[in-house]
Amino acid sequence: MRDHLVDACVEHICNKGCREVRKDIATMEQGGTPEGAETLNTRQKARVLTELKTIMSVYGTECRI
Repeated sequence: MRDHLVDACVEHICNKGCREVRKDIATMEQGGTPEGAETLNTRQKARVLTELKTIMSVYGTECRI
């Protein structure tokens, strides 16, 4: 089942560009909450983090944006 709040948060974070996405991933891994995820519960934040890591795995370690 898709969670529209999770989808919207992932889209919002991804629109910030590669470097910012990586910063937000690091923030979330350290227990923080990036901009755009403030209203999500713990489970939703975990799903956002998983989605972001999956998306970024396609790009490897390079960031051009």
